[in-house]
Amino acid sequence: MSDDFDFDFGFSLVDEQDLEVVQKASSDVESASAAVDQLQEKCDTLYNMILPLLNNLAKNPEKDYIKWAGKDRIEKIEMFSDKLREVYTR
Repeated sequence: MSDDFDFDFGFSLVDEQDLEVVQKASSDVESASAAVDQLQEKCDTLYNMILPLLNNLAKNPEKDYIKWAGKDRIEKIEMFSDKLREVYTR
């Protein structure tokens, strides 16, 4: 018998990273992960903006009213609304 067999079964081996399907799936995972990170950052920002407002509202539960000057109130509300819109739309 001869030791030099030269028989080809008609296929070749490839690494899983060479497959187009795996490459596309990896790309999809990376872009989805980036989108999740961006959404998490937005949620964290919104949480950190709203929590101080709620804490301030809960400071004196025995009081039946909130004393807040009209002109100052409108200005602060508009500033906060603008910040919320900015976070929401970025």
